[in-house]
Amino acid sequence: MSLAPVAFGAGGSEPYARALRSNGGRLFLHDASRRESPRLMDVGRWSADADATDRALLRDVTGPLLDVGCGPGRMVRAALALGIVALGVDVSAAAVEVARGNGLPVVHRSVFDELPRAGTWQTVLLIDGNVGIGGDVAVLLARCRELLAPDGEIVVETHADPRRNARFTGRLADADGRVSAEFPWAEIGAAPLVRTAATSGLEVRQSWSIDGRDFSRLAATTT
Repeated sequence: MSLAPVAFGAGGSEPYARALRSNGGRLFLHDASRRESPRLMDVGRWSADADATDRALLRDVTGPLLDVGCGPGRMVRAALALGIVALGVDVSAAAVEVARGNGLPVVHRSVFDELPRAGTWQTVLLIDGNVGIGGDVAVLLARCRELLAPDGEIVVETHADPRRNARFTGRLADADGRVSAEFPWAEIGAAPLVRTAATSGLEVRQSWSIDGRDFSRLAATTT
């Protein structure tokens, strides 16, 4: 299975790669149709060590763990520190360069490409908005279900608005006016996630909030 969506924040003047290589910075995710206000994307947080919420999330999962859209590897590093076998996957060459430079196990591929240990991952992470990868949540969840072990779980960070369900063409921009190429993206809240997961053979087992962030735990639908 291979869809090869345009990489998040790639192309154009590469603001995402620049922010990653400078170990931080703030970017803004724009809807290319200009219908909505841009959303802050804090690359500095992604590049920093895992915070208390990240660590609490990891203490409640089981390895082996696959972090989809791992970026510079914050969650992979934190998982390894907790003794969890972990691997990151990301389409951004800059993100993989930074992660590997820090000695982290990360592969430079799309989640839709052939991946190691497919069908055996106990946990698949889709956090920091990564449930939006490719612009179609149902397709992404179906792919993640293929990667899971039969009793595995997908942990999704959902949108702050529990009713949010949007697909759009996005682009990233930084404070200096650098802009990426356009890419497909999606955002989803906890309520529509239940319906969307069902179309991918998954069910929401738990939803919760920590420090203003919202998460759901998905598993294969039981018969």
